[in-house]
Formats: sequence, structure tokens, C-alpha cells
Amino acid sequence: MDQYHPDVEGADPGGNRDVVVAQKLGSALFASLGMESPIPIGSFLDVFPISVLTSSTLARLAELQPQSRFDRRRFRMNVILKTTQAGFIENDWIGHTLGLGRATQLSMTLLDPRCVMVTLAQDDLAKDTEVLRALVRHNRIKLGGLGNFPCAGIYAVVATPGSVKLGDQVLLN
Repeated sequence: MDQYHPDVEGADPGGNRDVVVAQKLGSALFASLGMESPIPIGSFLDVFPISVLTSSTLARLAELQPQSRFDRRRFRMNVILKTTQAGFIENDWIGHTLGLGRATQLSMTLLDPRCVMVTLAQDDLAKDTEVLRALVRHNRIKLGGLGNFPCAGIYAVVATPGSVKLGDQVLLN
């Protein structure tokens, strides 16, 4: 698979800018890292099966870069939580379990590194590379031995399946 790296300094730990490079995603990424994959071979997922983002992260980004629209659609998340705490609160969730509704449990595994996708135009959102630049400036995180990435949200795997609906109670353990 090919991945485009926009001309945004610091967005790619390998230093790629304004170039398309070969990129392993999904189960192939985990195989290249010598790790067990959380997703099946042949599945159409970038890295993990579930992605979670909070309204706190979106609000913080909007404070830091008010001329950009940090609309949740840019981030293509499975779960968006309405939160009241300030800042990039997901950064502290690795290793925790997120309970959704009566039974569903998600294991929080890795911060979600962002790429060019958050900058692209869609519906009424204009193309905006400043979205990625804001993450580079304000939430660039070291992800193990892979390097420093601009992050927003967190990846998860389902620990206990169940039904989830809008307005369900959420509990972080």
C-alpha cells in the first residue's frame, strides 16, 4: 500500500515530506514488527479495529488553532466521547479499559497517529494542512520505537463485546 506524506515538517518520523512511500498497514504492519496482529489478515483496517476520540481533544485543538475546523468527521473515529476534562486526555489511557454501556469493554492500546487524511476536503470541510501542523506542534508523541507522531485519539481492541448506543454510560478503569 502507498501512503502520501504531506509537506508538513515533523508529521512523519522518517522525515518524508510531499512524497508517496510504500507503507505496510493492517496485519502486514504487525507482521513486519514481529507482533501479533489485533486484526485479521485481509481486513480493511489501517492498524486497529476501534478508534476513540474525545470532545476534549477536539476542543483543545480548536483553542490552539482557532482558524481551523476540528470537526469530528476529519478524524474518522468509531467512538467519540463527550468529555468535560481539558486537553488531550486520551494520552493517559494506554493500558486502561473503557467500559461502554452495560457490557462492552475496550482495551486502550496505542495513541492514534494521524496522517494526511485529517487535512483532506470533505463535504463542507475545506482542505486544511494546518490541522496536521497543529497536532505536530501540540501533541507529537513517541510511540515505542516507531518514532514521534502527531496524535489525536487512541486505538482500542474489543475485550468484551456488547451493544452500545448513543448516550450510554462510559467508565474508564
